[in-house]
Amino acid sequence: MSQLIDCCCPVQDPCPRHLAAHQAAQNLDRAYAVDGVDGDALGAELDRRGISRRAILAGSAGAAMFVQAAASPAFAGATGHAAAPHPAGRVHELPSTHQTVKVGEMDPATPIVLEIESGDIVHYPNTWVNWANEAKYGMAFDAREPIRKRYPAGPYSLIGPVAVKGAEPGDVIECRMIRLKPIDWGWNSWPHGMGALPDGFDKPYLHYLKMDPERRFAQFASGVRIPLAPIQAVMAVQPAGDKPVSGILSGRYGGNISLRDLQEGSSLFLGVEVPGGRLWTGDSHAAQGDGVVDQTAIETAMEDLRIQYILHKKVPLTTPIAETHDAWIVLGYGNTVDDALIASLKQMMAWLSRASGLSEADIYALASISGSFRITQYSNQTGSVYRNNPAKAVHGVLPKALFDASRLAQISRSLRPGA
Repeated sequence: MSQLIDCCCPVQDPCPRHLAAHQAAQNLDRAYAVDGVDGDALGAELDRRGISRRAILAGSAGAAMFVQAAASPAFAGATGHAAAPHPAGRVHELPSTHQTVKVGEMDPATPIVLEIESGDIVHYPNTWVNWANEAKYGMAFDAREPIRKRYPAGPYSLIGPVAVKGAEPGDVIECRMIRLKPIDWGWNSWPHGMGALPDGFDKPYLHYLKMDPERRFAQFASGVRIPLAPIQAVMAVQPAGDKPVSGILSGRYGGNISLRDLQEGSSLFLGVEVPGGRLWTGDSHAAQGDGVVDQTAIETAMEDLRIQYILHKKVPLTTPIAETHDAWIVLGYGNTVDDALIASLKQMMAWLSRASGLSEADIYALASISGSFRITQYSNQTGSVYRNNPAKAVHGVLPKALFDASRLAQISRSLRPGA
């Protein structure tokens, strides 16, 4: 592959040995979306070789060779996925419009906006910021309050639902985060009386931030800049039942999980509760700390969001599970942090014992020796929307380095039995 990457023959007169590489893909968007490809690195390499990104739309055989090269260590960075690549299906574009976005809640009566096959990639271009895209850069807090109050179920501009053909309760949908590029601004804020310190300040707070053109960092203040690590805070299948569910909430179906580890190259596994899964996403964060203690992160939207949805049949899963390059992550929910930690620990023990073949006592010991239990969300969440719903979340992180290749493959197969 290094010879392919280092080839210098001109595009208009390629040598036979590298003809396929210069013919490249019939669909460049698909090449950018293929699992394991760092889109920025791929684009930079094309530029370095003087290859037009639109002029390389030619033969499929060349596409495969070039994308394989792009997925090699020469291209792949921290965003490379640890799991074996799943073949990329079609790329579907799903823009944010008043027909595809529902603000605040996931309503089971909402018509499906897109139906896809397992393995297809959904490209969400130019998603909306909170409150149906009504928040604007520089808008004063008082000017935003009437907008906020128009959406009592929650602020999030949720796009969906997307259905996966063949998905049924008892299955799992893997959501692979392929591309997360935020817009060039965002904010952090809290209304008076909210967050982990509801009595800590006598007035609300609103702070706007601008991102650099490459979306590497946000300037917070003079001499203070924040590295960006974008995520989709809301990732959910439609919860079972016939009532709308606020996007602020979270549970076994996902929801407002606000997991800072769910960056490019990671996967989130969600148990299907209704036919088709009916997937929703929203609440984009450019950067976020564990706990989200003032109630918000860098709230933003995505200029380029791509997620691959993969159906895995007959996989018992009772809580969201995430996979990063380095770790398995198990979420737990409760009315207190204590309850949420215990829920996360018990979920980790039950799932990983089945997945690895080790006893639950062994997993308990490994969690104590090498695990890390982190507060996913902590805030003073009040109001009718939270009634009878757990308000705290903890995620348990167990390093993959504990397991050899054989045991890792066994764990992966428990979530991807057909892979």
